[in-house]
Amino acid sequence: MSSQVRACCAASRGPVPTLSVLPPPAVRSPVSSSPLSREGMALVPGGAFRMGNEDEAANAQDGEGPVREVVVTPFHIDERAVSHAQFAAFVDAVGYRTIAERLGWSYVFAGLLAPETVLASPAPPGTPWWRGVAGASWREPYGPRSAPEDGHPVVHVAWYDAVAYAAWAGKRLPTEAEWEYAARGGLDQARYPWGDELTPGGQWRCNIWQGEFPLVTTKEDGWVGTVPVDAHEPNGHGLYNTVGNVWEWSADAFAPGSGTRAMRGGSYLCHDSYCNRYRVAARTGNTPESSSGNIGFRCAADA
Repeated sequence: MSSQVRACCAASRGPVPTLSVLPPPAVRSPVSSSPLSREGMALVPGGAFRMGNEDEAANAQDGEGPVREVVVTPFHIDERAVSHAQFAAFVDAVGYRTIAERLGWSYVFAGLLAPETVLASPAPPGTPWWRGVAGASWREPYGPRSAPEDGHPVVHVAWYDAVAYAAWAGKRLPTEAEWEYAARGGLDQARYPWGDELTPGGQWRCNIWQGEFPLVTTKEDGWVGTVPVDAHEPNGHGLYNTVGNVWEWSADAFAPGSGTRAMRGGSYLCHDSYCNRYRVAARTGNTPESSSGNIGFRCAADA
């Protein structure tokens, strides 16, 4: 399996030259913690399932296959991706500053930017739709003076930031096996959380790019960018938006020894013209310092 980061799916910042901007390893998780709560979490029963995929949509370099039986023990997982408001409560409680805030920039999809936006970094090679935007962060997702939308997932969070939030909340990031088992909603080897058809009855069930990426969006579902964390119908385990909307960090490495972390679920920028990573078996990786306007997370906890 290749450990190469797929910049088309979520832009990679790459290793930060000086780690002085990052929380020291021993204190990456804030010492303060919120009261332990399982409100808003689904209890997923343990069991065996067939993980991975080998159909024609699978990306061989991503390591989705082979299909193998995996056993998971019961666990809790957030029904929804962590919202901007939830992340704000964490920041207010402990005074946390994300990596994007410390570095002063993050990646934003070019189609969502105002013409006067100040850039801080060139687009990654081969992906001109990304812009490194000065001042972009979870607080101002499109750069200075922009505002997040109520009820939408928090974005521009690096893996380190997600781990810190989870520790504060008395939770953790899900393993890839837990994430996929929960995202499947009890279905065996289905492409999506609801079955094998992308738009059953002509209805959109997830938030992905509609139109000709990256220049034309038809807005068939009425949205451009993220949608609320409870948009669309939940799957069989009661989870919302496990494919599309935002990539979600997992606890696991993307490839052994790679230094990258696995992300699952795809995002609002996914389109089958260049990838098909909005399937429950799909995966990609990114450096733990990376952040962009289509990366978020949800948390898990032991049962």
